[in-house]
Amino acid sequence: MKQDKRNLIIMSKHRRWQRLWQFFFTGWGLVMIAALVAGSLFTKQLLWTPISAINMTDVISNQFKMSGAVFAGTDTNGEPFKISARVGRQEYNKPDVILLEFVSGRTTQIRDGKKTIYDFSANRGEYNRAKKTVKLYGNVKIKTNDGNNLQTNELVVRL
Repeated sequence: MKQDKRNLIIMSKHRRWQRLWQFFFTGWGLVMIAALVAGSLFTKQLLWTPISAINMTDVISNQFKMSGAVFAGTDTNGEPFKISARVGRQEYNKPDVILLEFVSGRTTQIRDGKKTIYDFSANRGEYNRAKKTVKLYGNVKIKTNDGNNLQTNELVVRL
């Protein structure tokens, strides 16, 4: 295979560009590491990065967030219930309580052989899985299958 002078010139130009890029990237990389080390020494903070600007209390309080949350199960009497919310979130320090926004749901209750279905809705709520209760707040509305309606600001439903 015969080599051409033109081919050698192109190869040598490519190597020059490659060396130039290596110089800049290696140099800038060292400068950035030196700046991070110097910044942490001067400010005496271990985390001298943009991460330190994040409000960690907000991150911890809203650690688990669900959109379109739905909870279903059976209550203490074995009757079905269903709770749905536009937004549900769980705080880190309260693992059994789920905070709900724009809540709606349905629960069934049997008393004296009569079955009553309760449909409820509210602006906010707290579903406590350990106590099996739902606390509803703000514009609480309840409708039953026998025609009763109830409207209040606060209500506790035991499941």
